[in-house]
Amino acid sequence: MQRTDPRRDALLDWLKKDLHLEIETLVPASSDASFRRYFRFDLGDETRIVMDAPPPQENIIPFLKTAELLRTRGVLTPKIFAANPDQGFMVLSDFGRTAYLDILDPTTVEALYTSALETLLRLQTSQDPEGEAPDLPRYDEALLRRELGVFREWCIDGYLGLTLSAAEEDLLASSFDRLVESALSQPTVIVHRDYHSRNLMQLADGGTGVLDFQDAVIGPVTYDLASLLRDCYIAWPLPQLNGWIESYRQRLAQAGLTEGVHESQFRRWFDLMGLQRHLKAAGIFCRLKLRDGKPGYIGDIPRTLGYALDVGRDQPDLAAFATFIATRVLPPFLEPAKA
Repeated sequence: MQRTDPRRDALLDWLKKDLHLEIETLVPASSDASFRRYFRFDLGDETRIVMDAPPPQENIIPFLKTAELLRTRGVLTPKIFAANPDQGFMVLSDFGRTAYLDILDPTTVEALYTSALETLLRLQTSQDPEGEAPDLPRYDEALLRRELGVFREWCIDGYLGLTLSAAEEDLLASSFDRLVESALSQPTVIVHRDYHSRNLMQLADGGTGVLDFQDAVIGPVTYDLASLLRDCYIAWPLPQLNGWIESYRQRLAQAGLTEGVHESQFRRWFDLMGLQRHLKAAGIFCRLKLRDGKPGYIGDIPRTLGYALDVGRDQPDLAAFATFIATRVLPPFLEPAKA
């Protein structure tokens, strides 16, 4: 017996009756780590994407506002043809089927990352036409600590069920303090918050399309750079990584954002920001399995938490934390891979 899908039926009804589109079928385009779903449909010689973002779990108003904000800064975001915030429906232009992750390899990475970094630089350095500050939430201490709490709640406590000693509790608290302090000490820019290979699209004209930007904030300058270069889904050799980081630091300095910031300081910002992000991501991956029944991200945790070992090697004050990750957190995630 075919399972009913009331949301999909309502979505099709909205397209036909409210927008007067002659559509027979909706084909699943993608889903993500939220409650949102995406469908593709034909419209004449073109295709469109329609988003289903069910209230109250999702709210499309931030998507609408941020899409316009990013477009004014030269970032390629999908064109919005129609939106129904009350129902959580939206019709978008179709960026195609080629995500960066699908085509990234040693022969393509330089061209793709060059485009992605150019786009990121525009996002971070472009000024509002009216000279006004972007109307976005702040990536403040409360948000940083809530995200680190996701790692504690869903990875350490929920998935692994670890009982920590008093010394381990102190180590966790002091390490989190360092990550928060480093993030808050950085220059602030618009932060996409998920600027990585699953959300960057290779467009037919060679440009880079940007998706999943609705959670943008004003926050640390290295956050999106770490999201891209320390991707949870793909890794690159350290010498190549170091070259990208330093080249981008120099461009930020030329733009006046990190002028006078030494290479070692910028690298510490980058390393600790990447670590904060990857701890949050590991917690989210565990939550997706435990709460939402989506186990597909668990296999990405060894790579995601493996970055902590690199940070511990390069940042001595986090070496003990890296050892904690290596000995207490990572082993259970490596056992399925060994099997």
